[in-house]
Amino acid sequence: MSEYQAIKETCYRANMQLPELGLVVYTFGNVSCVDREKKVFAIKPSGVPYEDLSPEDMVIVDFDNNIIEGNMRPSSDTKTHAYLYKVWEDIGSIVHTHATYSVAWAQAQMDIPIFGTTHADHLTTDIPCAPPMKDEYIRGNYEHMTGKQITDCFEEKGLSHTEVEMVLLGNHGPFAWGKTADKAVYNSKVLEELAKMAYLTLQINPSAPRLKDTLIEKHYNRKHGKDAYYGQ
Repeated sequence: MSEYQAIKETCYRANMQLPELGLVVYTFGNVSCVDREKKVFAIKPSGVPYEDLSPEDMVIVDFDNNIIEGNMRPSSDTKTHAYLYKVWEDIGSIVHTHATYSVAWAQAQMDIPIFGTTHADHLTTDIPCAPPMKDEYIRGNYEHMTGKQITDCFEEKGLSHTEVEMVLLGNHGPFAWGKTADKAVYNSKVLEELAKMAYLTLQINPSAPRLKDTLIEKHYNRKHGKDAYYGQ
């Protein structure tokens, strides 16, 4: 048995949640899971339909993008995952999808406004949309620089990746992460639902106001604060 069997199985289960949650079609999207002790991560192979995947198909890659174990080509987004794992040493899993509403906001190059308490249960800020990638990034090591596009956005907006565990990339789509694979997948689904809710809100009322600060604080803290009590 592979010494990486545990993260292969975790990665496989997380990837299989994406079609179950309606976050992907065909072979779109990927999940990776890291083993910090071994300094490697498991990631979905490129171009393989979800129904054909098995735990053994997950590819093991190090943070310098070297394939350590696996017979298939890893996801084309592997370099993005590797970059984020190197820069953000406290994350354990990353999810990338092309989910419809999230992608629509990314293509519109807009942050997702915090309109309601569902959003505030998870975040105290708008969901950030990174600007479209710089030309020199596009012409360079594209997938690697996609990771830098994400970290640049967080630095420029003064955001913490441990508090805001999701982002949109202008003209591209969503990434989400977390300390565990389950949390990263959860964040990816939450991102898509918030994107859908915000879109529908603006269809009903294009002038809908942002949620007021007292409600943001109340809803976030009752779920995440030191005296949290909300667990619907």
